[in-house]
Amino acid sequence: MKSLQELQAIRDRLATHMKNRDTLSAIEPDGAIRAHVLVCGGTGCTSGHSKQIVEEMQKELKANNIENEVKLIMTGCFGLCARGPIMVVYPDGSFYQHVKPEDVKEIVSEHLVAGRPVERLMHSEKDASGIAKAINETSFYKSQKRVVLRNCGLIDPENIDEYLARDGYKAYEKVVTEMTPEGVIDEIKKSGLRGRGGGGFPTGTKWEFAHNSQSATKYVVCNADEGDPGAFMDRSVLEGDPHAVIEAMMIAGYAIGAEHGVIYVRAEYPIAVHRLQVAIKQAHEYGILGNNALGLGHKFDLELRLGAGAFVCGEETALLNSSEGKRGEPRQRPPFPAVKGLFGQPTLINNVETYANITQIILNGADWFASMGTEKSKGTKVFALGGKINNTGLVEIPMGTSLRTIIEEIGGGVPKGKKFKAAQTGGPSGGCIPASLIDTKIDYDNLIAIGSMMGSGGLIVMDEDNCMVDIAKFFLEFTVDESCGKCTPCRIGNKRLYEMLDKVTKGTAEMEDLDKMEELCHYIKENSLCGLGQTAPNPVLSTLRYFRDEYVAHVRDKKCPAGVCKALVSYKIDPEKCIGCGLCKRGCPVNAITGELKQPHVIDPAKCIKCGACMAACRKGAISK
Repeated sequence: MKSLQELQAIRDRLATHMKNRDTLSAIEPDGAIRAHVLVCGGTGCTSGHSKQIVEEMQKELKANNIENEVKLIMTGCFGLCARGPIMVVYPDGSFYQHVKPEDVKEIVSEHLVAGRPVERLMHSEKDASGIAKAINETSFYKSQKRVVLRNCGLIDPENIDEYLARDGYKAYEKVVTEMTPEGVIDEIKKSGLRGRGGGGFPTGTKWEFAHNSQSATKYVVCNADEGDPGAFMDRSVLEGDPHAVIEAMMIAGYAIGAEHGVIYVRAEYPIAVHRLQVAIKQAHEYGILGNNALGLGHKFDLELRLGAGAFVCGEETALLNSSEGKRGEPRQRPPFPAVKGLFGQPTLINNVETYANITQIILNGADWFASMGTEKSKGTKVFALGGKINNTGLVEIPMGTSLRTIIEEIGGGVPKGKKFKAAQTGGPSGGCIPASLIDTKIDYDNLIAIGSMMGSGGLIVMDEDNCMVDIAKFFLEFTVDESCGKCTPCRIGNKRLYEMLDKVTKGTAEMEDLDKMEELCHYIKENSLCGLGQTAPNPVLSTLRYFRDEYVAHVRDKKCPAGVCKALVSYKIDPEKCIGCGLCKRGCPVNAITGELKQPHVIDPAKCIKCGACMAACRKGAISK
């Protein structure tokens, strides 16, 4: 166990190095250290062999006798996943992208030995003098405000000392030594923080409910069961900054009177699970978790519960059932978890991103946090930006930032010169925002007003090649598959709704089916037991609202304007362009194409399975759909 003085000594010793990574100032000597090399160790870059990159770097540093001069760190996610694996060299902030293990030798010999950055691997953005911009100056990062992600990509998540050097556990020290539990709750309420898991319920009010519930045993629970398609915000925070969540849960425990915490995380997130295990172990070794946390007299401990990947377990009462070893399905509310939660005891549940804001609110003050964002949506929001966008990745923006800023400035626009068509927020529970509303300022109330929702923070961009009926069908298929089946409106209603959508995409629906779909959507929303069923129709309702012409085209004209729905697509060969090379014929898996060599070919629509292989094979652009 380390004393408060020992922890402060660790902070003081490493603080300069950590600050220098942030500010790109000259690294002051710590022994012979003259450079820090940070390699992304998030899930995306790990799949791109970043572990092998680190291993090669270790070999090359040793081979060049500079292993004691260069500090090599595997961090969490930098955010710009489209350019991974990423490597950043400080103090100059050189930003290498798409690094491969075989590139490491050149980076070491040229940059770290000779002092010449390897231009061919550097991020493509350049300043007015033609020099590649440092990572903090690129358009992807300049419009962001990193609060939740402040340590991601900057510290070693498996080294508690680096977290301490970034003011780690100072917020916990402050609340226990300077604040009452009621004072902590008042500060969170004053900050205006709302739950980042999707519902947007005021965080301080939820803490107050749990605080006021009378019981000898209470629990603090972290909902890390992030299952939305395309969402990886919470996962990345746990991979890059696990101690921020642990410290926030300790603060919550002090505020509501709980001595035990549970982090419910998906077993299919192995890196996040491993780093949480390491962080909890280190916190125990330092005496931060346990019977006398930091020697300040407060008892708090943590354990992990691994989820099996059921989307419905992201709903807080289903999560509680699963944590207790029961079937993961929602409970009737009331009573709410703050009154009767885990094992029947008062329980506070927040998601990862909500907790990740807490330490900064305590250290910097509620007014600082409330100064960001809009009147009713304070602070920042983390989004997983994906789909048809150049800069896919993790972004954190102040509430009230426009969708246009996210897509055009941070995201770098839609690739291949295609037109932006829609953005889907909130995952399967959200809705689609059309291009006409691209200047919408992102906050809880604005998104609900236009038929979408914040959700946990997935933001998927679509272009002119996306069929909005197909998009709605995709998300509804997901929720049908993930429904626990406990209540009839969700179990049966969403299945019938999916069947109606399927008819639309196959061209067998009637115009009156569109009105029936809309009526069924409202019935499901009003009568389902939990949030999964209550929000499942949102993608259908929003696409019916903004893209009804596409539904009409499918039903009345038997045509998919985007050419996506196979049943409504046909492939044709233009005899004027076809040179009879036979590539399409050889590529067809069902022999649906006939024609002699050097003569125009023909597709038999009765045999064609509409796989598109012929169109992909044609080099003359003779095949269209």
